[in-house]
Amino acid sequence: MTVTIVGAQLGDEGKGGVVDLYGDPADVVARYQGGDNAGHTVVEGGEEYKLSLVPSGAVRGKTGVLGNGCVVNPRTLFDEIDALRERGLDPDVRVARRAHVILPYHRVLDGIEEEAKSEEDQEVGTTGRGIGPTYEDKAGRRGVRVGDLLDPEVLRERLEYAVPQKRAIVEDVYDLDVDDLENPEAFDVDALFEEYRAFGERLAENDMTVDAGNFLADAIEADENVMLEGAQGTLIDIDHGNYPFVTSSNPTAGGAATGTGLSPGVVGGGEVVGIVKGYLTRVGSGPMPTELGGVVGDTPDYEEQGAGENEELATYIREEGGEYGTVTGRPRRVGWLDVPMLRHATRANGFDGFVLNHLDVLAGLDEVKVGHAYELDGEKIDTIPATTEQWADCEPVLRTFDGWEEQDWAAVAEEGYDALSAEAQAYVEYIEDELGVPAYALGVGPGREQTIVREDPFDQ
Repeated sequence: MTVTIVGAQLGDEGKGGVVDLYGDPADVVARYQGGDNAGHTVVEGGEEYKLSLVPSGAVRGKTGVLGNGCVVNPRTLFDEIDALRERGLDPDVRVARRAHVILPYHRVLDGIEEEAKSEEDQEVGTTGRGIGPTYEDKAGRRGVRVGDLLDPEVLRERLEYAVPQKRAIVEDVYDLDVDDLENPEAFDVDALFEEYRAFGERLAENDMTVDAGNFLADAIEADENVMLEGAQGTLIDIDHGNYPFVTSSNPTAGGAATGTGLSPGVVGGGEVVGIVKGYLTRVGSGPMPTELGGVVGDTPDYEEQGAGENEELATYIREEGGEYGTVTGRPRRVGWLDVPMLRHATRANGFDGFVLNHLDVLAGLDEVKVGHAYELDGEKIDTIPATTEQWADCEPVLRTFDGWEEQDWAAVAEEGYDALSAEAQAYVEYIEDELGVPAYALGVGPGREQTIVREDPFDQ
């Protein structure tokens, strides 16, 4: 069977930890979109592993697959594999031959384009990892795929077609001299060819490339369990998120089919689990109606948003939750849980259940609030409007809950749900009622052993 793990918010919900939590019955863990902009942290045996491309299951010895919906930076891939081996692990990672390759010029252009947008206050908050430009080339039919790295003749042909176009963008659109850039080799066909041909040789020598759809279908046919892992979250899905403050792919459950080669029936016939953080965070620009306090450079109208009475509370939650980007280290914006967002995510993904993380971070507060609905143009609405401009005009309709005390979270996780305080239970059950699906697990700490497990989706 399949279990699909999907972020229900704006990313950073703790998906990697959930993949690790439920990963024991899984034989294969497959990433279906995104690239090395998607940091995830896994705690195993008291050790913390920070990964950005290798699927989370590699820490537990599972076969990892980067599906065709991913964009793959070979430098990052091999750096992470080598780092895991240095720590005594032996990761088995396969890469879809149909996946597109992030090349150095993608990263350079990502930075140039974001800087140009910032001058017009239109920056998206990209990580600068070249994700968007790589997906642009994929859609524009000028990309380099993993399978191309295995064939030197095809690789050179692809580079000779693409690189002059990239140089022209730098020189003619942005009026920059390639030779004056920090990394002019990013636009040198010969240098790129030699480096990426070597990557292709290493992929081939280690038998790492696969036809992902067939590989995963064969695993399911052999009664193996497959976990499908999304990056980022529903509200930065390019179709269902708050465009243009989105990523360049589909983190929603539909992306699990297109990004792996499995059919929608296979994905939908398994379990789809939404991952929810007990409050809301965001890296980068864009609306956030329940925001508590601002982050310089990211929060629109920062002076108004960040100078209010809630700045201290936002800082407290940020520090307690360690809310800094895994990849970038950037501070995340912080807000109360946004329930209209979760209703949207539940519908778009078809969640069978959800995991609620970071309940412990909110412990000790006198009261905890949620954005229960929005008010827009004098009307109350229960879900996110289709346009970002309308969402930015929404005012949250807040609902207040009694706070809960600090507890011995390891003991609570061991004893189970009934050991959770009544106030925390009320918060959990409110979310269950609003979404119409059960909480499969509750995260009360960073480790697998600090989780209240109520249901295992592989047992459904």
